[in-house]
Amino acid sequence: MADGTQLNPNIIFIMADDMGYGDPGCYGATKIRTPNMDRLAGEGMRFTDAHSASAVCTPSRYAVMTGRYAWRTRLQTGVLWGHSEPLIEPGRLTVPGMLRNAGYATGAFGKWHLGLGWHRTGPIDNERDEDGSNIDYTVPTTDNPTTHGFDYYWGIAASLDMPPYCFIENDHTVGIPSLDKDPYMPQQRKGFMTPDWRDDIVDVVHAQKACEFIDRCQTDDPDQPFFVYLPTSAPHRPCVPPDFLEGASEAGLRGDMVACYDWVVGQIMEALDRHGIADNTLLIVTSDNGARATCFDGNDYGHKSCGALRGQKADIWDGGHREPYLVRWPDQVRAGSVCDETVGLMDLMGTCAEVVGCDLPADAAEDSYSMLPALRGEALDHSVREATVHHSINGTFSLRQGPWKMIGGLGSGGFTKPQTIEPEPGGPVGQLYNMDTDPAETTNLWQDEPGVVSRLSELLDQYIHEDRSVDRTC
Repeated sequence: MADGTQLNPNIIFIMADDMGYGDPGCYGATKIRTPNMDRLAGEGMRFTDAHSASAVCTPSRYAVMTGRYAWRTRLQTGVLWGHSEPLIEPGRLTVPGMLRNAGYATGAFGKWHLGLGWHRTGPIDNERDEDGSNIDYTVPTTDNPTTHGFDYYWGIAASLDMPPYCFIENDHTVGIPSLDKDPYMPQQRKGFMTPDWRDDIVDVVHAQKACEFIDRCQTDDPDQPFFVYLPTSAPHRPCVPPDFLEGASEAGLRGDMVACYDWVVGQIMEALDRHGIADNTLLIVTSDNGARATCFDGNDYGHKSCGALRGQKADIWDGGHREPYLVRWPDQVRAGSVCDETVGLMDLMGTCAEVVGCDLPADAAEDSYSMLPALRGEALDHSVREATVHHSINGTFSLRQGPWKMIGGLGSGGFTKPQTIEPEPGGPVGQLYNMDTDPAETTNLWQDEPGVVSRLSELLDQYIHEDRSVDRTC
């Protein structure tokens, strides 16, 4: 700025891969030590009813980046893979694009999982099982984070169990994935890696690169605000912690990876403190969806990764999509505060837009509204978005409004068995829970509250057919 004053805050969004509501200490965990997230809860605001837009990663990340539910795209079920075609539409406004237009430096570090424009040497045979043998890694990608608003990107294409096993910088791989993955860790898929690849240091490098970006921003122009998007690979399988974090928890290797995520959060906090910019930085720490109920070895080690919630990753029950959500912004957010408002990760764009004073166009962020009043301890205006939509891996919908949660089917819709249940004659065809009195979703009130079911069903249908759930004219 000409007068040497930074008008807008720095914004940092750190998002875990499969960290559950019960994983951090500040949400009740006793088997995993998370001192950095616990510190954030003490210095900022802890949300108790924050949700990802989906119970799995790709659609959740699309919603974070665009402020739009991913079921409005071609992706109606499941997730993308490491070599999938891009999901974000050309020209669609994203959070980094909006912030860059507002004068921010923008950097992304970590798991992308929204598809890249790879150069193919042959047709797609089976996208899920594609090992990369039909990809020419020497050719730059044509669609990547730098084509969607980021000035700089360093990270991996998808989850750490999907090829290619390599880092990507901006539009190209760092080295050429030319060797068969070795060793294959638990549940990793067939594919190629670069010669120097190591699973255990992936998030260590992501944190290092993010801190270097913050350092560079402060050196180049300390008056220019920056946006950092840091989606880690931890604690998602294959759960290979760096050496210095092995045994950091009492919850197995997965617990150690939650500790790894907490370490990453700590590295960013240290960078902010080192530059003296923590007070003017909006720092958000969360997860992309719920956690697996157990480690890959089937043991939970006495730790409840989703807390007392029903279900797990991929499920339509709250264990699949209710997230830890911590916000620190010393200039605006009261230390040690707790917010019980129902909010969503897709609200990042709406919130950032109000923070920096941007008017969002009508064809952008159709499902995102501003959480800024909640951060300031004020009530949200629920006439802007009356309810929140959840989505499971098999495409099951639910709608949450106030205490009521309606699910459009029986079963989990995800990993918990049974995924689907055929209705019995004369029985309920869906699920309805009062989340105020029954947060564990144990008592189905579908047949007891037909008026609520009808009202919520009509509202969900409206959201789907109007292609938006937010009315910014309110």
